[in-house]
Amino acid sequence: MSLSSFDWVILSVIVGIPVAVGTLHYRRAGTSVTQFFLSGRELPWWLAGTSMVATTFAADTPLAVTGLVATNGLAGNWLWWNAGLGSMLTVFFFARLWRRAGILTDVEFTELRYAGRAASFLRGFRALYLGLPVNCLIIGWVNLALAKILSVTLGWDQLTAVFVGLAATGCYSALAGLRGVVFADFIQFGFSLFGACALAIITLRIPTIGGLDGLITQLPESTFRIWPTTTAYGPTNPDSAPTLTLPFAAFVSYLGVQWWASWYPGQEPGGGGYVAQRMMSTKDERHAVFSTLWFTVAHYCLRPWPWITVALASIVLYPDLLDREAGYAMVIRDYLPSGWRGLLVGSFFAAYMSTVSTQLNWGTSYLVNDFYARFVRPGASDQHLVGVSRVITVGVMLASAAITFSLDSVRQAWEFILESGAGIGLVFILRWYWWRVTAASEITALIAAAIGFLFVRVFTTLTFPTTLLYLVPWTTVCWLVVTWLTPPEPLPHLVAFYRRIRPGGVGWRYVATAANEPPPTGIVGLLRSWGAGCFVIYGTLLGVSTLMFGSLSFGLLMIMSVLLVATWLYRDLTRLTF
Repeated sequence: MSLSSFDWVILSVIVGIPVAVGTLHYRRAGTSVTQFFLSGRELPWWLAGTSMVATTFAADTPLAVTGLVATNGLAGNWLWWNAGLGSMLTVFFFARLWRRAGILTDVEFTELRYAGRAASFLRGFRALYLGLPVNCLIIGWVNLALAKILSVTLGWDQLTAVFVGLAATGCYSALAGLRGVVFADFIQFGFSLFGACALAIITLRIPTIGGLDGLITQLPESTFRIWPTTTAYGPTNPDSAPTLTLPFAAFVSYLGVQWWASWYPGQEPGGGGYVAQRMMSTKDERHAVFSTLWFTVAHYCLRPWPWITVALASIVLYPDLLDREAGYAMVIRDYLPSGWRGLLVGSFFAAYMSTVSTQLNWGTSYLVNDFYARFVRPGASDQHLVGVSRVITVGVMLASAAITFSLDSVRQAWEFILESGAGIGLVFILRWYWWRVTAASEITALIAAAIGFLFVRVFTTLTFPTTLLYLVPWTTVCWLVVTWLTPPEPLPHLVAFYRRIRPGGVGWRYVATAANEPPPTGIVGLLRSWGAGCFVIYGTLLGVSTLMFGSLSFGLLMIMSVLLVATWLYRDLTRLTF
């Protein structure tokens, strides 16, 4: 595919505007580490929430969704749809607590919650582990996605694509800090969403596709089922073609285990990562709650459908394609007219830049705040730490480029992250709501998850997501046993944590009594709100899929039900005390 001069102008504008906006915040970002990593804790909910959505609106996600749909139909998206349960949990159970903690990073939370050498070790280990190998792997798979897109659409080799993408993003990330990143994210999200919607509309108008009705007639009926079936094959036409559906065991693993048990960036049980960073950067607790709610609704209800539409079309247009993820980029290459090509390639650049800029800032915050400033140069000035942050940002950028060339597919990297952290999610949830969880509990969970992952990879033939059904119980039993066999955290430390955070639930009743404090507030109301929020998410997914590919009347009924529950939920939220 060749780009016209007009395409190149559009592409340059889309890439140049966010870079310019981000670098405008250079001077303010350099005043302190709080400005550089948390934007001075001044962000409104709509800006922080949109930044979260833009970060997850990455160049890799449309490719991964295309691969999932081409393999398992609509139901294949439960690999990531399941995390809506955890995202809603963050909205109601954790957003206020993260903002209330008053810390710089979620890794710093370990020494707020735990005490002693074990807490210090855990903080330093997690800072290095998340800031370097994990963060570089995440950036690596986003690099891989951009490289696939540019190799298909522009004919660039992988090295050129990675160099251009990282160079454009790394410079303004190092200069602008979080404030520049989130303002650039806001613009990039608009470009990315518009480009995805435009591509979906243009694709449906391709004569070979023939709109939604054409997709429905040309693909097996099972492709459009949002729920899995127990059969993998069945007669869908006279040729008895295989159905595209999700195995029931995989669905059970996703919806019953993965969302609460596995760590994944942006979908951590109990919050964490760049989601916690955005919550902690908001003006107050109310803004933290509404930013996370907006992110969750936009992430699961708004973004998927343009991608899914193009993914379905790619199955019809390229039935024999081996690399199913590349089908999305091939539609751009083969069917977009001049002018739209620059827009779509530019929207991918925008999505890529929003994700990588966040990852660079987020990973650097661990390396600087939780390792360098904690163990190497305690008491260093803000100006010194900001300078170090900018240097480390460039270093992480270069390290991630090297990892890109060892990856084969985006889904491969996704599954590695989910498997290697299987079982640690419950610790991240309960450490907020059960006083008995200790640093030893969390360390044991990390070690047990790693041992279990290596065992199933070396000594078994189990594949993801079935592996979760074995890894999660193993990790959970290990850390619970260690929790009961080791002493609790010192009571004065627990009392100080309780008074600062004020967590609810019966899990802190012992500490509240020992401290002569009022008993913890109940969580029944939060559970009710969480259930309503989950209904909004999954009711919308079911309603929209039915409107597009099924019954109009049932789809409208579902959407009306969602609106009623959403109205009640909004009124319930406005009555919350912050």
